[in-house]
Amino acid sequence: MICSEKELGISEEHEGVIILDDDATAGIPLADYMGDAVFEIAILPNMVHCANVIGAAREIAAYTNKKLKYPNLDLVTGNTPISGKAFVHITDPELNPRFIVGLLENVEAKPSPYWVQYRLRLAGMRPINAIVDATNYVMMDAGQPLHAFDYDVLVKRAKGKAPTITTRTPKKGEKLTTLDELERDLDSFNELVCDSAGALSIAGVMGGLESEVTSDTTNVLLESANWNFINIRKTIASQRMNTEASYRNSRNLHPEIARVGIVLGLNRMAEWGGGQIADGLIDEYPQKYNNPTVQISEDDAQRMLGIHISASEIADLLSRLEFTCKIKKDTVMATAPEYRTDIAQGMIGKADVIEEIARLYGYDRIESTRLQAELPPQRGNAEEERDRKIQDILVSLGLQEIISYRLTSPEAEARIYPPGNKPETPAYIVLKNPIAVEKRVLRRSLLASVLEIVERNIRVREHLQVFEVGPVFIPDPSQELPREPARLAIAMSGKRFPYAWDHKTNQDYDFFDMKGLIESILTALHIKEYTITTTEHPAFHPGKCAALFIGDDQIGVLGELHPLVKENYDFLESEIIAADLDLELLISHAPEEFKTETLVAFPPVIEDLAMIVAENTLSAEIETVIKKSGGFLLKQVDLFDIFRGEQIGAGMKSMAYRLTYQAPNRTLTDKDVGKLRERIIKQLEKEVGAKVRKAE
Repeated sequence: MICSEKELGISEEHEGVIILDDDATAGIPLADYMGDAVFEIAILPNMVHCANVIGAAREIAAYTNKKLKYPNLDLVTGNTPISGKAFVHITDPELNPRFIVGLLENVEAKPSPYWVQYRLRLAGMRPINAIVDATNYVMMDAGQPLHAFDYDVLVKRAKGKAPTITTRTPKKGEKLTTLDELERDLDSFNELVCDSAGALSIAGVMGGLESEVTSDTTNVLLESANWNFINIRKTIASQRMNTEASYRNSRNLHPEIARVGIVLGLNRMAEWGGGQIADGLIDEYPQKYNNPTVQISEDDAQRMLGIHISASEIADLLSRLEFTCKIKKDTVMATAPEYRTDIAQGMIGKADVIEEIARLYGYDRIESTRLQAELPPQRGNAEEERDRKIQDILVSLGLQEIISYRLTSPEAEARIYPPGNKPETPAYIVLKNPIAVEKRVLRRSLLASVLEIVERNIRVREHLQVFEVGPVFIPDPSQELPREPARLAIAMSGKRFPYAWDHKTNQDYDFFDMKGLIESILTALHIKEYTITTTEHPAFHPGKCAALFIGDDQIGVLGELHPLVKENYDFLESEIIAADLDLELLISHAPEEFKTETLVAFPPVIEDLAMIVAENTLSAEIETVIKKSGGFLLKQVDLFDIFRGEQIGAGMKSMAYRLTYQAPNRTLTDKDVGKLRERIIKQLEKEVGAKVRKAE
């Protein structure tokens, strides 16, 4: 009965009927004649040598210790030599280590045998004709992508002369229309296969439309080449082209596979489409691949696998995978086979080969053992310890750590400045191959990264207290790599206390919450001498911004975010309190050693001291005078009240401090405290012009 593939349940193809080959005999069950098993194999990126039938068969042969049967690799040629009919020129061997061409004359672009078409469909490929099908079949069979050119078109483009095939990168403004009928703007790094008239194909990815094989093709120039796999990956990304050929070429094929591929390709084209193969191949191989030799001893296997395996057994296992092995006492010199590029030199190569031994020996045969090697010396990581110390302090204070992306965009970071006050865009470390436009540079501001996290979470949280410890990346013209100073960014927003029966207040975080937090960090680091003073910063609210100084070093800024900066984000109506600190500079002021004091058994004396000072007088100035005058008996100074009003006059303010006195060896008397009080008042009047308010 004459049937289509759809009627037989083979595929969805319903046009025309199946024309079987001559070996199809009436009465044979269809399942016996056409039945086949299809295996779907997941291939790891470094195992491209298994992405073909021969490679999979080689692995099975190695596991079962059977001999692998290769297809015939002898080229069946005619009497016509290829010499003088084509030429090959490689411009850059780094991008194109090997290029081979063969010539097939008087071929017919007829349908390939049905069994070939059927297998190609099972592999997810569309049959076209005997010539193209042969290239695809060889790619699936041996793993080498091939490309067939219409030889007569090449001769015509060369104005009747023998074509010269050249591999090069594009000229400025050069374009190419590929087999998918798209005109492509080529990037400067795309490797091309060209002739004297221009580009013929994008190397290793897709051929050009003009020189493709058609039903009128009678003479074929077949290409089998090896390409720089990193450049192929860049081309795939820039041209957005993913093909079966590019999948293999982007995974570092061995150059020797190119010769296997072209022999199989020419033989199958001649077998399925007729024609005569020209005698010889044009093989340009300027950059020979050096197959690494790795030295493996019995002690290496014992140390790395925990098993005793003899040198002869090691050589036997590796020989199954076609390693060339030489045994010298208890050591095997194993040279990688001519299909493997994932075996490295040196110690890394030793680990690669040990892995091959382990998987053929059998993981299930390797018993679990305790580690017997000597532990390496333990060395501290100063940067890790620094970050961990700050993280522990902030978490203990109730903050939540976040980790944001280090990739960003200049536009995202510019949001931390108000419109009209943005500084000139600084230099960034730009990624050559970014995953997205909004992640094309390395960040310069940790605060900008933290504010993005706050923006995404502020709608779903009653209050936020978050921080991040991490590097920023500053280009340095004097060196190849950027500087990576560590920063600490903190952000707070929302209610100071969550809603609960015992919290009646409904206050939001403000500047003084952040100031108190910073002081808690300094206390935990045992940093006593510091100053928090007013300053201005474009990202922060004027009058609600301060700078942290330790000595003469400015550690960072803290305060309320500028109202215009808030408009750049979706912060709703919430106030954002933030800080941006230089973590390395902060930690450098933390003492490595600090003194501890015994708890004093004698009671403290506490008194309040209120004074009227000018409006522009800083609390830090007053505290400095009080501490200096109070001496060692003054243990603590706390500001607890600020008052402004008509009673004290315009341009003035009243500031009240609670002073704590305590002696380590006795109970202080009123007389002792009175002397200290008078000295403090005298110095305040002298140095800051304070007028101490008398108790009424």
